[in-house]
Amino acid sequence: MARTHTMESATTMESNKRYVVLALLFIKVYFASCSVSHYSIPEEMKEGSVIANLANDLNLDVRTLNERKMRVDIIANKKYLDVNKETGELYIVEKIDREHLCITKLSCYLKLEVILENPVRIFNMEVEIVDINDNAPEFRRDVIHLDVSEATAKGERFSLSNAVDPDVGTNSVKTYYLSESEYFNIQVQTGRDGSKFADLILTKTLDREQQAVHNLILTAVDGGTPARSGTASVIVRVLDTNDNAPRFEKNSTKVTISENSPIGSLVMHLKATDLDEGSNSDITYTYSLYTQEKTQETFNLNPTTGEITVKGMLNYEDFKIYDMEVIATDKGTNSLSGQCTIKILVEDMNDNHPEVSIKSFQSPVNENIELGTVIAVVSVSDKDSGDNGIVDLSIPKNMPFKLRESSDNYYELVVSEPLDREKVTEYDITFTVTDRGSPPLSDNETMTLELLDVNDNVPQFPQSFYTIRVMENNAPGALLSSLTAFDPDLHENQYLVYFIIEKEIANTSMSMLFSINPENGNLYALKTFDYEIEKEFLFHIEARDSGSPPLSSNVTVHIIIVDQNDNAPVIVSPWRAHGSVVEEKIPRSTDKGSLVAKVIALDTDSVHNSRITYQFLQVTDATLFSLDQYNGEIRTMRMFSYRDPRHQRLVVVAKDNGQPALSATVTIKLSTVETAVKAYSDMTEMPLEYDIFSDLNLYLVIGLGSVSFLLLITILVTIVLKCQKPKPSKTAAPCRNSVISERNSTIADSTLVSNDAYWYSLFLAETRKGKLVVRQPMPKGSRYIVSSIPRGTGLTDTSDSAASTLQKETAQLLCAKLPTKAGTILVCV
Repeated sequence: MARTHTMESATTMESNKRYVVLALLFIKVYFASCSVSHYSIPEEMKEGSVIANLANDLNLDVRTLNERKMRVDIIANKKYLDVNKETGELYIVEKIDREHLCITKLSCYLKLEVILENPVRIFNMEVEIVDINDNAPEFRRDVIHLDVSEATAKGERFSLSNAVDPDVGTNSVKTYYLSESEYFNIQVQTGRDGSKFADLILTKTLDREQQAVHNLILTAVDGGTPARSGTASVIVRVLDTNDNAPRFEKNSTKVTISENSPIGSLVMHLKATDLDEGSNSDITYTYSLYTQEKTQETFNLNPTTGEITVKGMLNYEDFKIYDMEVIATDKGTNSLSGQCTIKILVEDMNDNHPEVSIKSFQSPVNENIELGTVIAVVSVSDKDSGDNGIVDLSIPKNMPFKLRESSDNYYELVVSEPLDREKVTEYDITFTVTDRGSPPLSDNETMTLELLDVNDNVPQFPQSFYTIRVMENNAPGALLSSLTAFDPDLHENQYLVYFIIEKEIANTSMSMLFSINPENGNLYALKTFDYEIEKEFLFHIEARDSGSPPLSSNVTVHIIIVDQNDNAPVIVSPWRAHGSVVEEKIPRSTDKGSLVAKVIALDTDSVHNSRITYQFLQVTDATLFSLDQYNGEIRTMRMFSYRDPRHQRLVVVAKDNGQPALSATVTIKLSTVETAVKAYSDMTEMPLEYDIFSDLNLYLVIGLGSVSFLLLITILVTIVLKCQKPKPSKTAAPCRNSVISERNSTIADSTLVSNDAYWYSLFLAETRKGKLVVRQPMPKGSRYIVSSIPRGTGLTDTSDSAASTLQKETAQLLCAKLPTKAGTILVCV
């Protein structure tokens, strides 16, 4: 029991101590709360702005603010302010809007407590939020509608809704302004609470017919600096009163109507206008008492629309003029009216159609009919009188005819322009007769004029010149082309026959070479052509119609024979017997780059197919010799060594450029000798070659002089021989369409039959080998002979043999041998 009592005593003592502490704390708080600070700031200050330094104002040690847990409690929904525990500055955390914080109060305070611990101290503070002019006046409605009668007296007032400005004091609404108006003004009033409002005052009588709506702008301005304003549109609608009578466009009017107008036809549409609106502008149309009953029975007046329509039959002979008076009355309370006088004139009606009659018409006619020829005779008539009985006859424009008046109401149709059936085969001629009534009446009659064809058109080819390419070795009877002409005439005048205009070329008629189908113009080849013999043909084809007399035209046809690669190259240098090997000797001391031999091949095909390239097919030592693929020159690539064999075997192939390519080969056997044999390289040096040609030119000049002299002797001898011998048979003259092919001619005794195209190349090649080549023109019917003569100091057996050969080949030839440094030239005429 004693222990329990002791514990209760201890508990009582601890409770008493707590009460004492709380009492002391209350006393401290009470004294601290007695100190109240007041601050004043404008609203809308930026966040972070410093209001005051609480440490200085409350005499607090800045260094102890953190330890004492200094804080600010605000009696508001948001924490607008806070304290910096490092500096003791009171600053703005969030912008303060006075109008949001204190909606209805003129004064606005923000109460807060600054609390510190150790020891506990509480400071009561209030911050006054001073209003700034941050809000503009605003009307409750952007548009204010007013209805004002046009009968309203001048000086009448109309209340307008006022503007609201959430700012207070001088920043609230101060006054109102109205946009410039002739009819309205405002007067600013002050309410019991100090608010401002405006009354609209009518300063001039309104007229709805002049201006039905007035648009005004009301502006409210506050007293802040700078001042702010707000606007509202004031729309005043003027209400109508029946102050305008209906009015017609014209007080009197005339209208014309044709007789026999159908019942219900509209005569006219009366239109009266009333400037009022609503029922004040609704109009009713009626006849006045001055309108005759006959008029009211003949015409109907629609009371709503004002349309006047035909009610009874109109007859020009009974009544020509109808007079009526129409009254227009509005439906206003005090109705007003206007009137109009109408005169209706009945017009005689053009009710008879004119007539056209074809008395004579000639069809068909020839297209070459003469100008001025009469084609038809036409008469016209109309039963009406006056202008309604006067008629005019016409035909369509842009026709090669014209009308010619022959007598009263009679017309002739004559040809005015040349006719062409190929352009227009027939004409539909419409004769239209029209009277001069109002409205005019007309009638028409259509006749068809056919044109007969005459043979007046020459057959026409699409082209005046045809170029046809034919591949050589064609099949006989092959179709080359279709040459079709066109004749726009008809029947037998357009039936065409084709034929080749005869022409002989080299005693050969074109009809032996070509054939044309006389019906369709298909051109055929009758033989196989060889490009190397015939390269082209030029002839004419005629197309003739079957008219009377027949007409014809011709076209030029150019047949071009296209070459095929059907001729293999022929090796002409170095010359060797058929199938034999060419043997050449060359000094072993020959320098690098020396000319060993030159291979020349000829191809009688066209330029493209005859383009020849050379290459080694076999070679003993590929490092010793080189071959130029274009000119066929074989040269040493290095000097001979003691290890190189004495005999070198070279196989050269010459290929043409055709598809597929054809070729020929030559085998050259070179033997190296130690003796001082003249090498081909000696002849390839440019100075030496230049000297040869320089000497050659000198001798050629001398030779030409000799030839000229010999030519005169030859002419005399030829004349003598002609007189003594019988006249030989005529031979075919060479021409471009008939060329004798020499590709199969044999070559013997160093004499070569050659074409002109290869003469210069062969000449250079042979001279480099120590020979001179001379082309010798032959008499008519002979061939060109190319003679290769070795160089030497005098005539050799070869030259004698060549001269002998030339004499055998040609009759009546005169030859002369001219010695040169390069050898002996044999010139024959």
